[in-house]
Amino acid sequence: MIIPSIDIQGGQAVQLVQGRRLAVEGGDPRAVMERFRVAGTVAVVDLDAALGTGDNTETIEELIAMGPCRVGGGIRSVERARQWLDAGAQQIVLGTAARPEILSRLPRERTIAALDSWQNDVVVEGWTRKTGVSVEDRIDELSDMVGGFLVTFVEVEGGLGGVPLDRVAPLVERAGEARVTVAGGAAAADEIGEIDRAGADTQVGMALYTDQFSLGEAIAATLRDPGPSGLWPTVVTDELGVCLGLVWSSAESVRVAVDERQGVYHSRSRGLWRKGQQSGATQELVGVALDCDRDALRFTVHQRGQGFCHTGERSCFSSDAGWGALFRRLSERIERAPDGSYTRELAASPRLLRGKLIEEAKELADAATPAEVTHEAADLLYFATVAMARAGVDPATVLDLLDHRALVVNRRRASLPDEVR
Repeated sequence: MIIPSIDIQGGQAVQLVQGRRLAVEGGDPRAVMERFRVAGTVAVVDLDAALGTGDNTETIEELIAMGPCRVGGGIRSVERARQWLDAGAQQIVLGTAARPEILSRLPRERTIAALDSWQNDVVVEGWTRKTGVSVEDRIDELSDMVGGFLVTFVEVEGGLGGVPLDRVAPLVERAGEARVTVAGGAAAADEIGEIDRAGADTQVGMALYTDQFSLGEAIAATLRDPGPSGLWPTVVTDELGVCLGLVWSSAESVRVAVDERQGVYHSRSRGLWRKGQQSGATQELVGVALDCDRDALRFTVHQRGQGFCHTGERSCFSSDAGWGALFRRLSERIERAPDGSYTRELAASPRLLRGKLIEEAKELADAATPAEVTHEAADLLYFATVAMARAGVDPATVLDLLDHRALVVNRRRASLPDEVR
């Protein structure tokens, strides 16, 4: 897949040629992240930290909160690495610090070793000094200690002259289970597809910033040839993973959907189809994922209006149900229910809602049998969801936070609250 890259210097997104000459000023990194996160993981590089001229920690923490990131630049110690992992970075990228004594103290699957290559010679110190060590030798040394490698072809980096494709497959084979990402020179979406078929990802910056190809084109290029139809089945889900329907996508519709960040598909009767253009039931595109065989897509969307199905239901497969349905129902009652509604009364009285949350939490804590736990958990979830709806916090946001917390590596020890000691 494509890994879009955001290099940050002085608080701004930039693109440098061979790490030296400023070629593109990309503006606010948050706006760039808003564009790029549709594709999945985004690479974020702190150039100031890498050069020892400062850091962009606060900005990068904001980007991590916006979507999955792998973070690199200036990570030279176990402590700094763990700080980024605890901050929610999916993975961290280490350069000169990718040494056994450091890597052995970090979770392997979340650690990437950066290998900067000039004509297959690993270079360090801002790409100014050759080490005399080949990329293959470094892979052999570290492959058992990292989850991936980021190999940058420095001689073509930022030049838009194309990736040396003949070097990719041998590196993938050499790395074994460690996933290879290549960077430097990508100039066409087709290259992203070829590299994906070789078993590697492509980290891309300059080509996206200069519109050599679009993010949507790169995603479509990694899909398997769909045959004469030119269409791929596309599962559409909401932010909680609930299936809304099954549609079809073409290379054009994928490009337009990602560019516009809207639910855009291919109708076999109408061609390009912007969902909700007539009905108002539009979709904000949250993310695009490909299945393992690269012959189907999943669009994660924020559904607006009456729902996805032409019948007026939210889903083509069932009536609205689950936690998301509960949240939408309670939000509606808080806003529009007549006087006398219990949900509306709870939302209007913080004191009453607080009392019920405490009461139900205690009852769940005292529940013993599966039936009791089920009953009390349902009660507590109802009152918790009222609190969420009252504050405008949807279930997907809460689940995202829990996923974020699961990435923490420095665990706190459990202790009893003062009031129950």
